[in-house]
Amino acid sequence: MHILVVEDDVRLAEALARILEDNGYTVDAVHDGQAGIDYGATGIYDVIILDVMLPKADGFTVAQHLRRAHVSTPILLLTARDATTDKIAGLDSGADDYMTKPFSPAELMAHLRALTRRQGDVVFETLVAGDLTLNLESLDLTCGDAAVRLSQKEFAIARILLGSPGAVISKEALITRAWGPDSSASDNNVEAYISFLRKKIAHVGSTAKIETIRSVGYRFAEGAQ
Repeated sequence: MHILVVEDDVRLAEALARILEDNGYTVDAVHDGQAGIDYGATGIYDVIILDVMLPKADGFTVAQHLRRAHVSTPILLLTARDATTDKIAGLDSGADDYMTKPFSPAELMAHLRALTRRQGDVVFETLVAGDLTLNLESLDLTCGDAAVRLSQKEFAIARILLGSPGAVISKEALITRAWGPDSSASDNNVEAYISFLRKKIAHVGSTAKIETIRSVGYRFAEGAQ
């Protein structure tokens, strides 16, 4: 799973990243509320761990902004505050859970497990589109009995396209969601990874296609099933 940590205390953010990575998660960390909004809005994360006291925009504001933008990613608020009014404000802002500092690694992992199994916020282990199955844990792409491992970037692009079959996704949107809003990646990077992904889809014998919509972007076509 892919986790976004939004925490202005760099040492704490690094500690959280180590805990999560040791437990098999992929982690991006940013250190202010505006970056939290920009990264969270990409929709590529399975859970957002969000501090309340942040520069540029506090955690409540970040959560409200993401929910207004229809981002449904589960949000776990972290704060040193323990007043009931703050907990209520956090949940009312759109957060799904609330944990006060200090906390143990075991407590953090328990909250994450609870978040990802709640009804309506389940993080599924696979994504199925047409005759393809994308394993969100192992990064394997399978068709029938054939399987191939994707690189991290191939996986990120496949997840975006397979998650919205039939929708046209622009190169700009792919760059923002797969590389991040501050990335220097170019259209050439997208084209290269689309080519790699097409070859792997063909390798497993899928009838699905990634179609090029000239001057617009790409569309995943499910093909015959």
